[in-house]
Amino acid sequence: MSLSLKRMESTALRELSIILNREAKNELLKHITITEVRITNDLSYMTVFYSFYQGKMEDYTKALEESNGYLRSALAKKLNARKMPELIFKFDESLAYGNHIDELLNEYHKKHDNKEEK
Repeated sequence: MSLSLKRMESTALRELSIILNREAKNELLKHITITEVRITNDLSYMTVFYSFYQGKMEDYTKALEESNGYLRSALAKKLNARKMPELIFKFDESLAYGNHIDELLNEYHKKHDNKEEK
């Protein structure tokens, strides 16, 4: 992967986070955290991984789909991109998976601690 592509991904992550947090009209978008951005080598697609902390997945998915055109044009202005990739939003399951593992470990420790006390 070229250095300029890596730099574009990093800049896109930062700028998209700012757009969502400060400029988006839909309040749901302000609660989204961009975790990673990947751009194909031919600049056709930009996959944006995101997470959120409360609410329903369907609500966030719908908000992102409805705002896709706006987000793409706002990001193109910030990046000064000649060719702006198509945005694809994907939920980042790594945080949810990590939280699930934490819950399992906590349950294990509670059970284990209770056995030692008896």
